[in-house]
Amino acid sequence: MYDPTVARLTYRALLGRRRALILFALPVLLIVIAGAVRGFSGADDQVAVDVLGGFALATMVPIIGVIAGTGAIGPEIDDGSVVYLLSKPVKRPTIIFTKLIVAIAVTMAFSAIPTFIAGMILNGNGQQIAVAYTIAALVASITYAAIFLLLGTITRHAVVFGLVYALVWEALFGSLVVGARTLSVQQWSLAVAQKVGDGDLITSDVGLPTATALLVVVTAATTWFAGQKLRSLKLAGEE
Repeated sequence: MYDPTVARLTYRALLGRRRALILFALPVLLIVIAGAVRGFSGADDQVAVDVLGGFALATMVPIIGVIAGTGAIGPEIDDGSVVYLLSKPVKRPTIIFTKLIVAIAVTMAFSAIPTFIAGMILNGNGQQIAVAYTIAALVASITYAAIFLLLGTITRHAVVFGLVYALVWEALFGSLVVGARTLSVQQWSLAVAQKVGDGDLITSDVGLPTATALLVVVTAATTWFAGQKLRSLKLAGEE
């Protein structure tokens, strides 16, 4: 289910100069904000939760997921180079699974690590806040990568739709509209963070069992559907 050649090509595409600059921008901004906030307000657990929840988990992680998930396959479909890949003796579900693993790894690296660093800067992991949000970022990275990889297989405007989802649904509705929170990856990952963290500063509108089930089901369903969509692509000469 994992092809090293496909993985190497996907890593090369995702970590090219242009995308690498974009991927580094938000983590650097988060760390700069964390340093500035710590300098002005000192170590404060509530401020740490506000920064890590409001910027890192609600904005940075889904945007990085958009870049990694859609970038893992979308450009190949757009420019037609996917035809070369599909002509090789590699099963199409294997291609999707490999690209998903790469997208997850990139999303985790560029979201969870800076989240942990920012958390340590903000309050030195008081009440396990830095660790809790790091684990939430890791969990969210898996589901975001799967969702946005699917978008990359079904539409040429995957980045646009992904950013709308990340910025409007997750960052806005997922934070403000009560009913929408139940269907938010952000809230599902917050349920995990709430379990890990000490105290009651980290909260989620979704219970941990429900959140875990939704994370697993959505990840599995979007990955399966992306595989089916890629399977339906026909090469010239195929029956």
